[in-house]
Amino acid sequence: MARKQPAGSRNLQGTTIPVDATDVAIIRELRANGRANNQQIAETLGLTATTVSTRIRRMEDANQLRVVAVSDFSAHGFNVLLRISVSVDGRPASDVANELAALPEVVAAHMVTGGYDIDMLVALHDFDDLSDFLLDKLSGVQGIRTLTPAIVVDIIKYQFDVAPIEGKA
Repeated sequence: MARKQPAGSRNLQGTTIPVDATDVAIIRELRANGRANNQQIAETLGLTATTVSTRIRRMEDANQLRVVAVSDFSAHGFNVLLRISVSVDGRPASDVANELAALPEVVAAHMVTGGYDIDMLVALHDFDDLSDFLLDKLSGVQGIRTLTPAIVVDIIKYQFDVAPIEGKA
């Protein structure tokens, strides 16, 4: 079993890049204002813009940091959010999860332990899309034994300051 790296992550060459207090401060500033430029961050932290730029590039190259835009589901017309738990039979759960993750409505898919094999988050435009997704799209995925959908009625917290970053191609 692979062990987690304590204070850094492995880059594409397998080298661990440590994250120090300065890196953490830069990340904190980017979380507060992702549109801040290197000079603004540098002035706030008492660094040079070159130092900020170099550290951001180093963390990006090591797949430890990616600056992205986040928008609201409803701003894109998604008014229905579902959590669907999936039990798998007759096929590797990882194959089923990869096929489910490829569906455009699926915004997150996770292999899990417990009563289910896969847990996913699905965004739909409205309730009219629900039967098509559940009955048509999901029924075409081989290996699904059971589905347990739950409609999200209120989002109390949806925060992802830390998330897995896919490797660069």
